[in-house]
Amino acid sequence: MDYNKIEVFENYIVIKEVKNFKLKQIFECGQIFRFEEIAEDNFIVIAFGKLIELKADGNNIIIYNTSEEDFNNIWLNYFDLKRDYSAVKKELSKDNLLRQSIEFGYGVRVLNQDPFEILISFIISARNNIPSIKKTVNKISTKWGNKIDFKGNTYYAFPTIDQIKDATLEEIQETGASFRSKYIIDTIQNLYSATKEIQCLDNNEEKSFMKYDLNYIKSLNDDECHIALQEFKGVGAKVADCIMLFSMGKSSAFPVDVWVKRAMIHFYGAEEGSLNKIRIFGRNKFGDLSGFAQQYLFYYARENNIKV
Repeated sequence: MDYNKIEVFENYIVIKEVKNFKLKQIFECGQIFRFEEIAEDNFIVIAFGKLIELKADGNNIIIYNTSEEDFNNIWLNYFDLKRDYSAVKKELSKDNLLRQSIEFGYGVRVLNQDPFEILISFIISARNNIPSIKKTVNKISTKWGNKIDFKGNTYYAFPTIDQIKDATLEEIQETGASFRSKYIIDTIQNLYSATKEIQCLDNNEEKSFMKYDLNYIKSLNDDECHIALQEFKGVGAKVADCIMLFSMGKSSAFPVDVWVKRAMIHFYGAEEGSLNKIRIFGRNKFGDLSGFAQQYLFYYARENNIKV
């Protein structure tokens, strides 16, 4: 594990001697939209219906507004703390070209987020910029999610499928989702229908036909999962890779956006072509660790404004 121990206090915990963990790098490498930087090395994060405040204190990370139970049930896995990132980085650093990005983004980690929230968030992300994505996701949360009060401020959790199932196209459009609104409505309706159908199944019935069941999709192997996710309207190869990597534990996923494309051309002389060709190039090169390589490359390319 990438930490020594945790110390439990009333309403907060301290993760002692954390390795390979830099808050700003984790939150600014394109994988999360529900965070707020309130000071240097001090962030608010909303996930799984909970709000926490994180603060770096040397090699320790303090998590406020949480308990030992929530840490063990939510945040331990959310921050991927059971994984040995030193081993991941050692393996990937055998590639001399990638080592530069790893050393630059030494504290990057891949978060394990809620599949429903990530599915909707990355449908919103298509042909969109991060500030606009965050704004739309926050509006959806404010309208349909549970209210959370913290230190005199009001926040909202991302809604569950049940909470948002009756949303209309017009209501989704009002959040700024634009042309993606129809995809979001279709996705919500399919997910809700799948949930209801599964509840009606007998124990002996197979549910492999449930192509809109996120738990089933998550259980598939990486290539099957990638194909299955594209059954949702508005989900192409890149968005499917994002959902797989950031919420389904599929570390061979290699999402390719403009920054990763530039990085692959810049470092590896990848052929200027379709994003899918570069995706295949990246997966062939980095194998089961492709997702970690992608995050290091994305962070390095964007922070250094790499040009092609």
